[in-house]
Amino acid sequence: MKHTFVICAYKESKYLEDCIRSLKAQEVKSYIKIATSTPNEYIYSIANKYGIDVFVNNMKKENNISNIGNDWQFAYNIAETGLVTIAHQDDIYLKNYTKDLLKYKKKYRDMTLFTTPSITLKDGRVKLGKVEFIKQLLRLPLICNSLNNIKLIKRWSVTLGNPIIAPSCAYDKRLCPKDLFISSFQFALDWECVLRLAKLEGRFVLSKSPGICYRVHDGAATKKSILNHSRQMEESIMFDRLLPKLIAGIVKKLYQSSYKAYF
Repeated sequence: MKHTFVICAYKESKYLEDCIRSLKAQEVKSYIKIATSTPNEYIYSIANKYGIDVFVNNMKKENNISNIGNDWQFAYNIAETGLVTIAHQDDIYLKNYTKDLLKYKKKYRDMTLFTTPSITLKDGRVKLGKVEFIKQLLRLPLICNSLNNIKLIKRWSVTLGNPIIAPSCAYDKRLCPKDLFISSFQFALDWECVLRLAKLEGRFVLSKSPGICYRVHDGAATKKSILNHSRQMEESIMFDRLLPKLIAGIVKKLYQSSYKAYF
């Protein structure tokens, strides 16, 4: 096998087992590991049920490294294959995910980042709305994979926002930086990571088919980041880096209008 799913498990998510089942149901098999900084009997019991090893992150928080970034970096490090997906415990991976990943990697050997469209789940049902439409529009620069090794195109894909769904991403460790998730951010660290990769050699590849069901729920980190205003603050910093001040101000207001979709 050429690919590893590393699930970032946190506390006692009622969705963890659904995530594992979706990874076990892949048409093409991958290695599966669990990484956690909150080890508990609940995680161990589910891991034992499915024969999955649990790796505990005991790393101390260092200056300029966020807790989430620390956890993601640990998960990234324990994968022993070239390709790794940092799987989110709340999400469901469609059975074609790994098959599509390997198909595109075979075609584009310089692929550093693989990503897919997603299906949004809210209250157990598929949700279609403004946020999903906006993300599709923002991903338009990535539609032509044959051009996605051009740095300007990669950068443009994340200039007006971040439409790349973090749990859908697979990274090639042989081509990506060793310290991929070093960040002071709690929410926008994936956006910052993609921007870093956009500046480097390598290709972003967008699958035509959805690869995951992205779950929106009250306990999700995204909703918590909106309530504590960390999302607004970090996204504001990113827009200021990427856009002239006047344009950044307009885009911020438009972007923040989409937050209500999480409530």
